[in-house]
Amino acid sequence: MSIWFTEKQTQSFGITGKINQILENEKTEYQQLDMLETEQFGNMLLLDNMVMTTEKDEFVYHEMIAHVPLFTHPSPKKVLIVGGGDGGTVREVLKHSSVEKVTQVEIDNKVVEYSKKHLPHISSSFGDSRTELIIGDGFDHIIKSNNKYDVILVDSTEPVGPAAGLFTKGFYAGIAKALKEDGIFVAQTDNPWFKAELIRNAIRDTKEIFPIARLYTCNIPTYPSGMWTFTIGSKKYDPLDVDPNRISDINGQYYTPELHQASFVLPKFVQNLCK
Repeated sequence: MSIWFTEKQTQSFGITGKINQILENEKTEYQQLDMLETEQFGNMLLLDNMVMTTEKDEFVYHEMIAHVPLFTHPSPKKVLIVGGGDGGTVREVLKHSSVEKVTQVEIDNKVVEYSKKHLPHISSSFGDSRTELIIGDGFDHIIKSNNKYDVILVDSTEPVGPAAGLFTKGFYAGIAKALKEDGIFVAQTDNPWFKAELIRNAIRDTKEIFPIARLYTCNIPTYPSGMWTFTIGSKKYDPLDVDPNRISDINGQYYTPELHQASFVLPKFVQNLCK
């Protein structure tokens, strides 16, 4: 008998994968957490029945959320990650030699615990001396910070449950205050096929707070529709002005100097969301 998991991406559409075994199944203080061993994508982390990451395709998301802003900023030293308890974003951030400290604020310690256990390649940098892991509320941390970070990365789940407040204009305004005068932030902002209004709101709010606001995309097969967006807000540096020759080899599998520029080339229907 085969076991299959379906993430219902809308009420009438989903993506399905064959499961070899269920590794973890727990209702944490904040959300439903499942760790599955899938036949196609290796170990897979689910939160509230939504795919967060898999062993096979995780590099796309983590490289794109980290390297686009970190190569846009000329000398990022202090970086904040909100969410991202699997550890993949930390791993990519630490590939930048200028980074002196990464502070990660994850609300659910169980995400960190089970990622260390079942996703060791993704969570491999939690023990790095430059990493500070705080189990707490990222929204509160942002509000209490002032002129502190060069780059802030919002590596959140969907806008439900504990992550709902991370998609508000008030949160983006708090990020602007927590950033230094030339700071940059990036937030994952879902997909344009099913969450067009979310993207429209995110880019509009970012434009009202930051002098430079742009949207970029990548392809992640286990995420809804496969097409994923990130919203970047910058106080000074435009990601489109980055010299490709300044982008060093990060030993990645997706991000390249050419892709840095190309990821900002949007299909017309996505361009329309940014107006």
